[in-house]
Amino acid sequence: MTRPITAGVDGTQESLAALAWAAREAVRRDRPLRVVHAWRFQPQGALEAGIAGDADSQAEWVHSAVTEAVGTITERHPDLEVTTDVVEGPVVDTLVAAAAGAELLVLGSRGHGPIVGFLLGSVGQQVIAEATRPVVLVRAGDQPSVEAAGREIVVGQQGDPEDSADALRFAFETAAARGATVRVVRAWTLPPVFAYSPGSLKLLDEAGGLEPYEKKALAAAVLPWRERFPDVPVEEHVEMGSAGQVLLSVAGTAQLMIVGRRAHRTAVGARIGSVAHGVLHHADCPVAVVPHA
Repeated sequence: MTRPITAGVDGTQESLAALAWAAREAVRRDRPLRVVHAWRFQPQGALEAGIAGDADSQAEWVHSAVTEAVGTITERHPDLEVTTDVVEGPVVDTLVAAAAGAELLVLGSRGHGPIVGFLLGSVGQQVIAEATRPVVLVRAGDQPSVEAAGREIVVGQQGDPEDSADALRFAFETAAARGATVRVVRAWTLPPVFAYSPGSLKLLDEAGGLEPYEKKALAAAVLPWRERFPDVPVEEHVEMGSAGQVLLSVAGTAQLMIVGRRAHRTAVGARIGSVAHGVLHHADCPVAVVPHA
């Protein structure tokens, strides 16, 4: 089964930008596009937005808005296969389920729609934390010209090679589809003295110090993907600092930033990590959050 590129829409400019981004990505990857609108009947919110407060009128408004948005996409990409699903039900559950069957899920990154918004906020973060497939967040000002301007696909790498394998795979696949360069970023900080062990001290000594050790670790993590995607140019970037700060320092050269994540379970539910959270809030370019297998 061919997984679609799935876009969540909710009537906002941010979600329309996400839909446009998803359509371009579907064309590049030769995949169908699925458009999902999840909503719940909300009389008060509808009246404030100037929409009739009964359920039938809201349903009609939602279907009309989705039809109009999809019409714009089919005009731009007449050969793209597009399907739509308008679902009345729990927004987070609907989007998480949609992500499970998708190659990736694309959402807007700010704001709230007149009936229900699921852009970056409590709902968006829940979807990111619970989704088993990559989720891409797109801002309202996103333009296709950025993708054609030679900017890089920036991806964070940390830990052992397997820790970032899913994020690296996504980065190289995306770069191959776009003819772009991948910049792989590994940030490092000085560990506390008590973290050193005889084994780690030996490895550091053999590598010639902390920074050469980090460069060697990054090269080892990237090597399998260089071999698998020999035509994709690669820049290896090692810098001292927190991962979030280092990634944001190169965001200006990025057409897409990619971070991995492990869901952090707490008493109030799943949460994304601090690096993903910081990049999502502060990077101007689209951000993909890729769950670890």
